[in-house]
This record gives sequence, C-alpha cells and structure tokens, in this order.
Amino acid sequence: MGDIRRRRAVALGITGGLVAPLALTLAASPAQAAPSCTTQTGPYQKKVEKFLGRPVDGKQSAGDCKAIQAFQTKHGITPNAGYAGPVTWGVMDLMLKQKAVGNNPNKDGKCPTNKGRIACVNLTLQLSWIQDGSRLVYGPVPVRTGRNGYETRTGLKKIYWRNIDHVSTIYNVPMPYAQFFDGGQAFHSVGVSMWNPPGSHGCVNMTKTTAKKYWSLLKNGDDVFVYGRKPGT
Repeated sequence: MGDIRRRRAVALGITGGLVAPLALTLAASPAQAAPSCTTQTGPYQKKVEKFLGRPVDGKQSAGDCKAIQAFQTKHGITPNAGYAGPVTWGVMDLMLKQKAVGNNPNKDGKCPTNKGRIACVNLTLQLSWIQDGSRLVYGPVPVRTGRNGYETRTGLKKIYWRNIDHVSTIYNVPMPYAQFFDGGQAFHSVGVSMWNPPGSHGCVNMTKTTAKKYWSLLKNGDDVFVYGRKPGT
C-alpha cells in the first residue's frame, strides 16, 4: 500500500498545495546505425569541411563522408549518411555561435540583473546560465529546448516544484533533477546530445552534470527568464 501511495504521489506531483503538471519531455533516441556513405557533395560542403578540420575543397570524399557521418551519429542527426546538408551545418553553426559567447552570456543585458539569483535561458543560442545580479554564477552551458510546435515558453517565471527522481506522466521516461518553472516545462537531464534535433517537447534539457549543478544552485521561488527564439521554430 505504501508503494502504491508513493507512486500516486509521484504521478500527481502534489507538494505544498501545488499539483505538478504533466511533464513535457522527449525520450532518448536509440543510436542510429550508420548507413552507407553518400558520394554527393552537399550545399554546405566547404563550411562543414572547415568545421571538421578536413581539407577544404568543396568536394565530397570518402574521408569527408566518414567524418561528417561520425558527427551526425554522435548528435543524433538523421539521416546520418555523411551529407553536408542544412541540418548538419545548422548544428555546427549553432556550436560556433555558442563558443563565441565565451564567459559573457548576458552581454546583451536581456536577462534581468535586478532579481538576485536567476536562471537565464537564451532560446536563440540554446544556452543557459545562472547569474546573481550581474555576476555569473554558473555556465553558460548548451541546452536543448522545445521543438517547433512545443516551444519553451518565454518570459519571467519561478521554480515552484522540484523532484529529483521525476518520471514523465505523458511519455513515461525519467526526468532526473526536474525543476518545474512553467506548466509542464522544467529543467532536467536527458541522455541525448544537447544538439540533437529537432528538440524537446518543451522542457529545457541538460546534461546530467549541468542538471545536478542547477539542482544544487537553485531552489523553489528562484526566478527563471526565458527569451529569444529557437532556430527552426
């Protein structure tokens, strides 16, 4: 009976008079088996070759294909046939933009600095960080937010419910270190690449390391600010 009650409590998410919403997340995708390499030259061939440190000649080679295919397989990009197409280059371009931010993610001043400790989420760059006033506390780190049709909602929010061992009541998948801040949307860890397209079902996905750090640094009542627009939404 105790186990039944515990499971009911987890499913309902009742705490402090609040009912946690149905969690929106995305199950980890199985690793894609590598198909035969394509011999086609893609529209982003030179840019992809440069990103991967390959000879930049704009012509597909067996070595180019294997390198592109390995990148696609690592990040769950399908089809993973080694073609230098728009999805693959889009992921690489985002990585370059994230790297360019360095240690000044709030350079544009869009995340409030008058709220004390706050978790910021830049949808455009798929980055998140924690700041206290204007002081950077942790990050920035890559995150994986809602896909088209399941966008992570923008605006100023507050963390109102936390469950370290949460399980999605919609998708029946684990959501470790879940911290809910808007309806069914929460910070939590996943087992897929942060650059795995097309994105989550609304949650802000993180690596386990990042999710654990956010769990230790944030608490109920802390502010969360989400802004920008995820590419492709």
